Amino acid sequence: MPDNRLVQDAEAHPLERGRQSFASRAWTDAYESLVEADQNADLGAGDLELLATAAFMLGRDDAYASTLERAHHAYLREGAPRRAVRCAFWLGVSFALRGEMGPATGWLGRAQRLVEHEQDDCVEQGYLLLAGVFRHAAAGDWDAGYATAADAAAVGERFGEPDLIALALFEQGRALIKRERAERGLALLDEAMVSVTAGELSPTVTGFVYCAVIAACQEAYAMRRAQEWTAALTHWCEQQPDMLAFTGRCLVHRAELMQLQGSWHDALEEARRACERLAREVNQLWTAHAFYQQAEIHRLRGEFTAAEKAYREASRCGSEPQPGLALLRLAEGNHDAAAAAIRRAVGETSERPRRARLLPACVEILLAAGDAEEARSACRELEAIAAEYGSSMLSAIAAHARGAVELAEGNARASLVPSRQAWQRWHDLEVPYEAARARVLIGLACRALGDDDTAELEFDSARRTFGELGAAPDLQRLDAVVPRSAADTSGLTPRELEVLRRVAAGETNKAIASALVLSERTVERHVSNIFVKLRVSSRAAATAFAYEHHLV
Repeated sequence: MPDNRLVQDAEAHPLERGRQSFASRAWTDAYESLVEADQNADLGAGDLELLATAAFMLGRDDAYASTLERAHHAYLREGAPRRAVRCAFWLGVSFALRGEMGPATGWLGRAQRLVEHEQDDCVEQGYLLLAGVFRHAAAGDWDAGYATAADAAAVGERFGEPDLIALALFEQGRALIKRERAERGLALLDEAMVSVTAGELSPTVTGFVYCAVIAACQEAYAMRRAQEWTAALTHWCEQQPDMLAFTGRCLVHRAELMQLQGSWHDALEEARRACERLAREVNQLWTAHAFYQQAEIHRLRGEFTAAEKAYREASRCGSEPQPGLALLRLAEGNHDAAAAAIRRAVGETSERPRRARLLPACVEILLAAGDAEEARSACRELEAIAAEYGSSMLSAIAAHARGAVELAEGNARASLVPSRQAWQRWHDLEVPYEAARARVLIGLACRALGDDDTAELEFDSARRTFGELGAAPDLQRLDAVVPRSAADTSGLTPRELEVLRRVAAGETNKAIASALVLSERTVERHVSNIFVKLRVSSRAAATAFAYEHHLV
């Protein structure tokens, strides 16, 4: 049995309370208790390092940097230069991530100088090898980056340092993905994640590796892995409710996956929450990602003014808002601006994974602009990249591009095979919007071949999906080539049809909520979705549509 008096003493003393809260990942309590202890008497180097970490996890970057600097000097006074090296290393990394390269270079240089004074080999040498990896990555020298990361991993193995091993494995995996050896690279990322999910790493390294691995999986179009690791990251964040660091990035990842899975409303809400969290973290790069994600959903839903604003916010935060902005111009009917933007973006991008992100839009825009030859060239490059990566998602993207090119050039029969391949892969990946777009291609090819019955089935299925998602521009494009039948429900769900009939009968949202045993907010969402799907902006217009199409 524990001595109750000792327990009470520990709870009463702010230093012990701070240490215990740190161990249990109660970051606010840890921070406040350690600050109180520091006010009573200057903390030692080790406790200053705990305080710095707690500040970081709460998103207090300035407090993190100033406290870690104090820990660095305290370690030097205490005769622990190797621990001082670690503080200097992480200060350098944190300043680099914030884009403050002067302080970053200074702190990493100080860490290097201190290590050079050590007589024996030490694990800190491995951390400074990672600084070399970062420099190689910035220069695009992935071969040198991989080799240096391998050396760092060896140091970590020799000294039994899980944090260093995980970071080095990630850098090796990322370098292989950049060198177009995605399968081996992803295997190394999985290996790095073993120590993350086993709880073997420090809190900061755990968060860094989680976010970096998910981003690398998305770059490699490894959708299933990205989903798995995002779910794990979400669970880790939820276990630490007062943590701010990493939560914004987690929300961005969740928004991206929700969009793919067809939960557009929820994806938009997650992206908005991410912006709020990231603004508190003062993280411009990821804030840009969050704004871009919002813009994409607005564009797909036909909310062009909101999309334009969000793309501009992403640009203001330092991120290139392409290919989304070019696709917005295409949706607005400005083919020349769209083509100029996408040509410029592709022309200045050399890395093949990044080109793969731009090329599908390039094919779509150039076909709309009437440049089939250049579109075919972009399609061939996209297919080559897809073959190298072996990704189902990238293969689906390339197959769709091939189907679109063949159809645009009048080769309906040649379009059918890749278009059906695209649909099957998107269907297997459970990505409804892209699957519906593929069905439109199939329908157009069947109609060109005289098979009107099959074409109608494909169009009806696509229209239903577009309606359920609220993809108003796609519905408009489909209506332009395939007029709707009089009894078409425009993809309304049974519940939405029920709400529409009550709207047409003149009932208020409050009355509908009471009759259907729903919350008034849920009814408001149903009405909003109905407006999007029917492409109307008022209850009167929705009522007119309902009577015109015999829905009441």
